[in-house]
Amino acid sequence: MPAPAEAPLLEVRGLRTWFLMDSGPVRAVDGVSFTLRAGDTLGIVGESGSGKSVLAKSIMRLLDEPARIVAGEILFRGKDLAALDEGAIRAVRGREIAMVFQDPMTSLNPVLRIAKQLVEAMTAHGRFTAAAARARAIELLRRMGVSAPDRAVGSYPHQFSGGMRQRVMLAMGFSNEPVLLIADEPTTALDVTIQAQILDLLRELNASFGTAVVLISHDLGVIANVCSRVLVMYAGEVVEEGAPEDLLTDPRHPYTWALLHAAPRIDATTQDRRLATIEGQPPDPRAWPAGCRFQARCPFAEPRCTVPPALLPAGPGRAARCWVTQDGMALRAPKRPAAAAAPARIEQAAPVLRLVGVAKHFVLPRDSLFTPKRVLRAVDGVDLEVFRGETVGLVGESGCGKSTLARLIVRLHTPTAGSIAFEGQDITRASMAEMQPLRRRMQMIFQDPYASLNPRMTVGDILAGPLVLHGLASDPAARVAELLDLVGLAPAHAGRFPHEFSGGQRQRISIARALAVGPELIVADEPVSALDVNIQAQIINLLADLQERLGLTYLFIAHDLAVVRHVCDRIVVLYLGRVMEIAGAGDLFARPLHPYTRALISAAPVPDPRIERTRRRVAMKGEPPSAISPPSGCRFRTRCPVAEAICAAQTPVLAPGVAGQMVACHFPGRV
Repeated sequence: MPAPAEAPLLEVRGLRTWFLMDSGPVRAVDGVSFTLRAGDTLGIVGESGSGKSVLAKSIMRLLDEPARIVAGEILFRGKDLAALDEGAIRAVRGREIAMVFQDPMTSLNPVLRIAKQLVEAMTAHGRFTAAAARARAIELLRRMGVSAPDRAVGSYPHQFSGGMRQRVMLAMGFSNEPVLLIADEPTTALDVTIQAQILDLLRELNASFGTAVVLISHDLGVIANVCSRVLVMYAGEVVEEGAPEDLLTDPRHPYTWALLHAAPRIDATTQDRRLATIEGQPPDPRAWPAGCRFQARCPFAEPRCTVPPALLPAGPGRAARCWVTQDGMALRAPKRPAAAAAPARIEQAAPVLRLVGVAKHFVLPRDSLFTPKRVLRAVDGVDLEVFRGETVGLVGESGCGKSTLARLIVRLHTPTAGSIAFEGQDITRASMAEMQPLRRRMQMIFQDPYASLNPRMTVGDILAGPLVLHGLASDPAARVAELLDLVGLAPAHAGRFPHEFSGGQRQRISIARALAVGPELIVADEPVSALDVNIQAQIINLLADLQERLGLTYLFIAHDLAVVRHVCDRIVVLYLGRVMEIAGAGDLFARPLHPYTRALISAAPVPDPRIERTRRRVAMKGEPPSAISPPSGCRFRTRCPVAEAICAAQTPVLAPGVAGQMVACHFPGRV
């Protein structure tokens, strides 16, 4: 007689979580069902608004009014969490099911030391005494890869980097040895190397503790890297389910197919300047459309799609909610927009921007009267040329000096040393009055559009401000309408405030503001880092269109190497304030010469589990050292897998390598 199948650890049946508003219910999660067995890793993907986070909070019972579970069951070890009272669910939450949130800085209490927060999480459930909890906190931090954990527990959250804070959140999540961990976008804002370390940690903890993991992400490469099963959500429901090997290589729902083709890939064989995007917007959750909810945006839609499709089997261990693929139809390759040719660079012409030995040092306050003065070397001797019409990418981990260098170029900071020339004019020590006419010709797009747009001003006033300041428009309203149309927004939106727009629309407004005064050079600081894959593709296409139409020159800063690979002509790799390598995008990814560049590229995930299993990772130890006391010689030597004695004694100079690549390494090309 066959042994009975193991009962699922978690079984969600027909879950409906609605926000009961005066204007009518918002059906955020609308009939979701899935099962999760002990030790499994389940990935949930989809655009913002698809219901991923509301689903996670429903399982944890972390919903605030007006959100309410109106139907369905959440069976955890056979017990319906949806039916438990607050006291009973509190005994489960944190002890048996734990959750790691997207932004650790908002999840950690800024006025409590790490030890206090970890100990409190363990003693709240009565499993540990205070002394045992503190000892366990130190051991957990050590296991999470936090160096000197005995000292780290006495620190405050702001004293840690983003990656270290996320490790603390993981330690807190595992502190009570839960059987289920829910991680909601745990790596979204992290550098590619720290992201790889966190994903390795999740895999290791899953294997060591046998903890089941639900990983929510919009990054398909992250899902391919960690998960054994994937759910794709759209408009509050599951549209496809299957193993990542099948789902990410042969999607059976047009939405999954569209997400895959909208994402830039680090292993791309061609450098097409534009990405395929999903047209239109997700439907209104207050009134889901009849029939297939993806129908209005689907390139394969047929008349029968007006009838709601069920989630039906689409092969062994797979299911899809689509009429078209039920007949066995293969989803054809997308018709991409016409590619913009890479702009030709005239080597003989003078560069638009030239930096020679540029440095920016920040003098820090003394710890006491008798301690020596401390200097943070944010940028420490950068040489760079940018030519008209090209896109130059700046990449590197947080703290490498990318954003400081960007602010030096547009003279929001004054250099400590070196020179900056724009169109042949030395602006290194230019006064504010001398810089004002040049502000028209160089503009900046900031990473967080919500923080950089005045929330008390309408979009029309925000865009008209630079025009009035520079006396550029006799009719500002007409120019504002033209700018909004240029970035794909309706002129009628001029009367709205920033909070009335989505993240992608706010980024378009930031781009419109940068274009208002007709610049020649745009410095874009992480312009797509916080966006969904489809909105990211739209912004990338918009930047390519504008460059082609207006002849713009871009300095593009990003930590997503796939985006940089797709967008840029040349790439500059920074580490601790210095340039490690400069090369054309194709050459850099095909033949990285510096060990740091190799490590960055090897850490970037690819949305194909078959490739992930065969890729070699370049080992890189720990986190970057402090820019206050950088290592002697090569600054990467303390983390470099091929460093030798000469690397500590002698600083390598940036010199020509293979095929015109520039590299600062004593052993270029050595793995």
